[in-house]
Amino acid sequence: QVQLVESGGGLVQPGGSLRLSCTTSGSISSIYYMGWYRQASGKQRELVAGIFSGDSTTYADSAKGRFTISRDNAKSTVYLQMNSLKPEDTAVYYCNVRASLYNIWGQGTQVTVSS
Repeated sequence: QVQLVESGGGLVQPGGSLRLSCTTSGSISSIYYMGWYRQASGKQRELVAGIFSGDSTTYADSAKGRFTISRDNAKSTVYLQMNSLKPEDTAVYYCNVRASLYNIWGQGTQVTVSS
């Protein structure tokens, strides 16, 4: 069974940066979307950023100008570069991959922004 493996979360001070990575444990063909979502304590899961097969991207307003999503198709990996982090960015970040036969979620990686 194909799974997503996330990494890169952790504790960072306000204004700092983190880079999240998400890769598939097996081969998935026809991936048309890869995205990052987050869920803060007591809140609903929300979109952070997504990237489509044609490399078009979408961002939450809160992420625009600070976060950058990118993908490496050869490695079936998606990245989220997060700069100028704020305490309100604290959440569990989830990777999502969609293909013709799959809609897969990662297990989540904790990002904590605190001094």
